[in-house]
Amino acid sequence: MYTLRLPFYISYFFALLFIYAAVSKMLDFENFQVQLAQSPLLSAYAGFISYGVLALELLTAGALLWNKTRRAALYASFGLMVAFTVYIYLILNYSDYIPCSCGGILEKMSWGQHLFFNSVCVVLAWSGIFFIEKGRAPGWSRTAAFTALTAVFSTGTIVALFLSSEYIIKKENNFTRRFLSHPLDDEDAKIDLGFNSYYFAGFDSAHVYLGNTTAPLVLTTIDAAMRTKSELKINLENTDYSFRNVQIKVKTPYYYLYDGDVPVIYRGKLPDLNARIISYNDAFFSRLVVIDSVNFGIRTMLSGHEMYSIGSLRLKGPARVHLNPDILQKQTDGLFDSDGKLVEDPKSGNILYTYFYRNQFLVMDSQLRMLRRLRTIDTISHAQVNAVVLSDGTRKMAAPPQQVNKNMTAISGVVFNQSNLRGKFEEKAAWKQASVIDCYRTDQQKYIGSFYISNRGKNKVAHLLATERYLYVISGNELVRYRFAQPIIREFQAGDAENL
Repeated sequence: MYTLRLPFYISYFFALLFIYAAVSKMLDFENFQVQLAQSPLLSAYAGFISYGVLALELLTAGALLWNKTRRAALYASFGLMVAFTVYIYLILNYSDYIPCSCGGILEKMSWGQHLFFNSVCVVLAWSGIFFIEKGRAPGWSRTAAFTALTAVFSTGTIVALFLSSEYIIKKENNFTRRFLSHPLDDEDAKIDLGFNSYYFAGFDSAHVYLGNTTAPLVLTTIDAAMRTKSELKINLENTDYSFRNVQIKVKTPYYYLYDGDVPVIYRGKLPDLNARIISYNDAFFSRLVVIDSVNFGIRTMLSGHEMYSIGSLRLKGPARVHLNPDILQKQTDGLFDSDGKLVEDPKSGNILYTYFYRNQFLVMDSQLRMLRRLRTIDTISHAQVNAVVLSDGTRKMAAPPQQVNKNMTAISGVVFNQSNLRGKFEEKAAWKQASVIDCYRTDQQKYIGSFYISNRGKNKVAHLLATERYLYVISGNELVRYRFAQPIIREFQAGDAENL
């Protein structure tokens, strides 16, 4: 008699389990979706899986309580528990990292304990099937076949979702971010700069160099310990120019001063504070990167076309400026729609350009030859800008544009991009309290993951600088240094961020 009642007891156990699990998810559904989006297995499908799991749990629970559907519901319970068990097994053995819990019972258990609990539930569901089929089938072949097919189907579904989700997230992302688990240690050091007008000019093994928009001829040096700040006043060879925005860049042992509105570049050698003109009247430009002491990458206006172009400025040789008009691609006006930031990866020597208003960044070699066009994970592929031409010929934005990317720094084939857009299933509160940094490889189309950098009071990230050991951030009047939690080159270049 007891064995005849056993399927009934097992059915009620699973009904209570599924109802409890479903209700706990519904009570905090937004958080459940966010946590699914952070799953290293199911990120790409967090939307429909969040609803699908709830529906399956509630439908199965209801069917378990009805005599006519109890047998089918036990098979469904067996399949669900196999799927949940395989999911946890893959998380523990094949995922890039161990995510946070998904609520309910799992919050009270470790992943290992939950794997054991699920395994027991798989055996319990199989026992219910065994006893309910005992009086129905003359042999066990059909029952064994059904349970085996159910287990294979559940396992195959989870594995297929895992493999396809990994491909979608890393190769064809649908704007679902995967937040890496502690890629940065807590702040390693900080220093009060006194003003919020500083920007990164460069770095070497012993220093970080800063420029200051309100004191454009002052080069600020921060020592490796982040304790000492020294300021050097640079003397220019000739100042008879109408400068508007003088900038400083440092690539030791040299430093450079320029203002692209005036076609002049100065160079000095540290610690000499006298800067001399090395380029005059070669090119007007709006962006510049230093390749070496006599070669530069520039963004300039393409003559006769009123649109930006990328090119090189070479101080040796008769033809100093070489433009490549095919690098930047016009979408609407060729000016605002192609605006962006030009930076160098100091380790690989590649030059990168990130569009502000579309989901793309460009990778070029040191000769400014195009290597590849890569996408960021957001979905804005066409710049949402509306430019108008005034009666005097001046171009203006007719409405505020939708900015996609704000800041970028690169090191050793990895891009750290400060995004301006909130992805799917991300909490609004987090965006008010932090800036999000997305990480990409530059040798192929591959999204690595993302992390937050908390605001400093009311100040968000204003400037970024990555080295092989640290991420430096200027926020308000503070310079903050974060140490990468693992060796960045091995982990980030692998594209999997293992153990992070």
